[in-house]
Amino acid sequence: MAWFIINFVSILNNDYNRLISFLSEQPSKTLFSIFVFLSLFFYSLTISEIFEDYMGNEKIKNVANKFVYIFAILLSFGTIITIYNL
Repeated sequence: MAWFIINFVSILNNDYNRLISFLSEQPSKTLFSIFVFLSLFFYSLTISEIFEDYMGNEKIKNVANKFVYIFAILLSFGTIITIYNL
């Protein structure tokens, strides 16, 4: 997280080409991919905990949890593939 904040501040006022060149570098690709994956993993855990607390119907809760997990996996893989194609 600290890596992302430091680099985000450094590229905040730069143009589009600098952002693309930053994300095209191998260490940035790897670290940003790990950051995206972990962020979406914790997002899915948080949402599933909300489902556990506030949904009474077990079937709907299970379907909603599975949908969130699938969405997080697909979104993280899609983001990682897009970053590696830059």
